[in-house]
Amino acid sequence: MKKLLLVCMFCLPIFLMGQKACNVYGKVKFVEYGEDYKVKFVKYNEDLSIKYVSYGENKVGNWKVVEYGEDYKLKTVKYGQDFTAKEVEYGQGCK
Repeated sequence: MKKLLLVCMFCLPIFLMGQKACNVYGKVKFVEYGEDYKVKFVKYNEDLSIKYVSYGENKVGNWKVVEYGEDYKLKTVKYGQDFTAKEVEYGQGCK
């Protein structure tokens, strides 16, 4: 029983870290402070492929940039990110 508990304590956070990028879609606002997530934009090995859209933002990988009424506040960083993202024209979603 103790072994199972230890395995869960170490494996569950690792699993959830990889899933946090998949939950970020919809209306986003880019901010300098007070962010929900820190995102680093990369050219390869991304956690999430995103497409900026004007409508239809309710699917994984679709982001609509807004000034108010946002679902998530994001801060763009060079290091210390919560997840990485790559902008694409098609094929958006989680890796």
